Amino acid sequence: MPKVAVTRRVAHAAQEMFDLVADVERYPEFVPLCESLRLRSRKQDGSVETLTCEMSVGYKSFRETFSTRVTVVRPTMTIDFAYLTGPFRRMNGRWRFEEQGPRDCLVHFSVDYEFGSRILALLMGSVFDRAFRRFAEAFEARADRIYGVSV
Repeated sequence: MPKVAVTRRVAHAAQEMFDLVADVERYPEFVPLCESLRLRSRKQDGSVETLTCEMSVGYKSFRETFSTRVTVVRPTMTIDFAYLTGPFRRMNGRWRFEEQGPRDCLVHFSVDYEFGSRILALLMGSVFDRAFRRFAEAFEARADRIYGVSV
């Protein structure tokens, strides 16, 4: 039952990093394995936004589509995601952003997942594990491109 937890200190404000992760529709441009993402619904309830997304991922000849519920909570700077349908038995994760200074923050990313079939886990487990471990790095690189690199 794989679990990935990564914490990175990045040279960008927590709000900038939060905004990049909350912008799910841009994921196909830079997130590892993400080939497409379709926003199926968006609901605002005060400071909490709930999205239902359908993401297609691919690696070599492997292609899968799954849906998640994404909960964006601006006051706490957290973004939670929970599995709805697709090839997993379960998948839950969280992004959390912790301000460290005016131009740097800690990015905490964790995901706990299990494939629905043993064969899929054997075929794709290590690929997903590596991709999940690179997520925070991919968002940092995206922030560098959008906001510039701090010196």
